[in-house]
Amino acid sequence: MSGGPVPVMQIGDTLLVALQGDLDDTTVVSIEEHLTSEVARTGAGGMLIDVSGLSVVDSFIARVLTRMVAMVRLLGAQVAVVGIQPAVAITLVELGVPMGGLDTALNAEQGLALLARLRRADRRAG
Repeated sequence: MSGGPVPVMQIGDTLLVALQGDLDDTTVVSIEEHLTSEVARTGAGGMLIDVSGLSVVDSFIARVLTRMVAMVRLLGAQVAVVGIQPAVAITLVELGVPMGGLDTALNAEQGLALLARLRRADRRAG
């Protein structure tokens, strides 16, 4: 597990991070920097971002989350966001935050399966 604003667990070549509580803008940006650094440091091929502990997401957090996913992909890792709560999904849609590029799953187990499918598709394509 790595130190930083949130604990990051490594399972094989996949990093798992759980976002919880009320996140302020500064903390979210710090998490973004930490996670991209962890992907670069570990050479991870996948990242699972569990947001099931977030009951509220504002437009800034949503934008940082989508930006973070894009950065991690540029670093060569597949990303899945799991555990989006219904109230959060409703808020994100109502805010009109473009999140169509995110790969999502209901929970961590389904997220790991999604990452495996994305990696197989990458290998076939590349």
